[in-house]
Amino acid sequence: MSSINSISGNYTGAGGVAEIMAMRQQIIQRSQLLQQVHATAATSQTAGSTNVAGNFTQALTNALSGVNNTQIKAETLSSDYEQGKTQDVAKVMLARQEAQVGFEATLQVRNKLMSAYQDIMKLGV
Repeated sequence: MSSINSISGNYTGAGGVAEIMAMRQQIIQRSQLLQQVHATAATSQTAGSTNVAGNFTQALTNALSGVNNTQIKAETLSSDYEQGKTQDVAKVMLARQEAQVGFEATLQVRNKLMSAYQDIMKLGV
C-alpha cells in the first residue's frame, strides 16, 4: 500500500494515476484496433481479391481518420494551453509529437503507394 501511495505521490503534478490509467486505456484500445486490422487483413487474404480491395480501402480510411483525430486532438490541446485552460505542457507536447509521427507515417505510406502506382503504370500491358 505504501508503494501505491508513493507512486501516486510522484505523479500528482502531471495528472496523477488517473491520467496514467487513461493513457493505458488508450494504448489498449489502439492495440485492439491493430488486432482488428490484422484480423481483417488475414480474412481478406482468404476471401478473394474483390474483398481485399474493399478491406484495404476501409483500413486506409480508418487509418487516415485516426491520424486526423490525433491532429485535431493536438490542435485542441495546443489551443487550450495557449488560452490557459490547461497547464500540462507534457501532455500538449506528447499530443503534438503523436500527431507529427502519424502525419509522417501517412506521408511515407502515400509515397510508397505513389511509387507502386508509377511502377505499375510503367509495365507493358
